[in-house]
Amino acid sequence: MNVDRRRLEQSIEELGRIGQTPRGGLTRLALTDEDKRGRDWMVARMREAGLTVTVDQMGNIFGQRAGTASLPPVMMGSHVDSVPTGGRYDGQLGVLCGLEVIRTLNDQKLRTRHPVTLAIFTNEEGARFQPAMIASGVMAGKIALEDAYNARDKDGIRLLDELERIGYLGSEPCVPRPFRAYLELHIEQGPFLEEEGLSVGVVEGIVAIAWSRLTIHGVQDHAGPTPMRIRHDALVAAAEVIGGVRRIAREIGGDLVTTIGNLVVTPNIVNAIPGRVTLSIDMRDPQDATLDQALARLTSVVREACEREGVRYELENYWRVPYTPFDRDLVDTVERAARGAGARYRRIRSGAGHDAQYMAAIGPTGMVFVPSHDGRSHCEEEFTAIDDIEHGARTLLLAAVDLAGQA
Repeated sequence: MNVDRRRLEQSIEELGRIGQTPRGGLTRLALTDEDKRGRDWMVARMREAGLTVTVDQMGNIFGQRAGTASLPPVMMGSHVDSVPTGGRYDGQLGVLCGLEVIRTLNDQKLRTRHPVTLAIFTNEEGARFQPAMIASGVMAGKIALEDAYNARDKDGIRLLDELERIGYLGSEPCVPRPFRAYLELHIEQGPFLEEEGLSVGVVEGIVAIAWSRLTIHGVQDHAGPTPMRIRHDALVAAAEVIGGVRRIAREIGGDLVTTIGNLVVTPNIVNAIPGRVTLSIDMRDPQDATLDQALARLTSVVREACEREGVRYELENYWRVPYTPFDRDLVDTVERAARGAGARYRRIRSGAGHDAQYMAAIGPTGMVFVPSHDGRSHCEEEFTAIDDIEHGARTLLLAAVDLAGQA
């Protein structure tokens, strides 16, 4: 049993045109018009494949292929939203490989005891509405539905209003639903598989993640007449924090990574001393204890930098996901499938967050990684070779059939 490589390539090309950037990347932010078009395209393909499609209260889409018994489904899924000027493989590749698995089952006229379901989750990236993985978080009972509905983008637009506007505010309850297993194929978003000449990563778990928001309040003033000795510059304090955040990772060492990804300066003009700066802090490590240590150091770095510049601050540690180990039996199943697919593989850990992180709180969960060229992701240069995609898709197929059981 194998997937249809040409059909899969064509699907990647077609969905990749929706929100395509001039440099061949993708901008399809959650619940925008482009996201609606991508969702509509996927729903049409799911119905063509004979799936029964439903949408829940968070806009999560589920397409189910019936099994021969009344059993919980084997679920495959990912997301179709992207970051700004991102790539055409992050998220959507997992959805399209899941679709290809179902198409292959149809081609082979293969019936399974368990139903097989394809899931598309809302706002996985967290690029427009925060936090990331918000809809799978609601489904897992880790984020309150009301909090998710009231999440706002940078323009103050509510997630609930955008769900309604694009026609994806579903009626199905967004609650934990039973499944035999959840499988997610994804690009690695790192360099290790490519460096070792491997096609598949058998994912054992996902690192712990902490997101913080820092707002620094200085004194906005004129850039010319204000002497240096009386300035309280919010951006100067922020610059010291940025260097300090990098230093935290260097001093603690190991696998800890820290990132300042978003910086908003007010009033952001040439001839004014910045009066307010808001910035994001992203910290990740496989060990929750290491993340605790890093967050404690962050508090000290911020306090000391702001005291030196004579400015006020608010530090909010607003999102935390612990290290997530995947189900051992399911990891073994994925490894058997990779071996059966003839793929060169190894076990690996994910440094990025995925919907699988929340799905693991509901039931047995596993992931299949395929390489990222040069380890690049969240950029227009993101690329995975079709040979690797084919190996990953076949691994997903064999694992799904193993778990769903042939009738």
